[in-house]
Amino acid sequence: MKEKLYRFMVGRNGPDQLTRALTGLSLAVLVFNLFLRSTALNVLWMAIMIWAYYRMFSRNLARRREENARYMQWEYKLVSGLRGWWDRLRQRRDYVFFRCPECRAMLRVPRGKGKIRVTCRKCGNAFERRT
Repeated sequence: MKEKLYRFMVGRNGPDQLTRALTGLSLAVLVFNLFLRSTALNVLWMAIMIWAYYRMFSRNLARRREENARYMQWEYKLVSGLRGWWDRLRQRRDYVFFRCPECRAMLRVPRGKGKIRVTCRKCGNAFERRT
């Protein structure tokens, strides 16, 4: 039986990061639907699962890899943005954070130094801010 499954999956996409994320999302929708008992959520859960299985058993590997790469880029942006927000939240007692008016880069300046002149490391723009 195991050998038949291996032969069936040869040349197919299989579970990648996007498929795992879709499966997790469908599980979350299913659990949420246990409380609401909504037909629309039931249909959404089923559609997500069908999409995940379609991706897993697809033979169009180039297209599935492209979709997975786009998902991984989106996930990286989301995770890095949340990580930066969390780091700024933890450091807010010791530092003041603001953006450079020219390039919009995030700058960190020690708190309580009064009015200081700041030079952006990214673009070299100099400006004054109160900390």
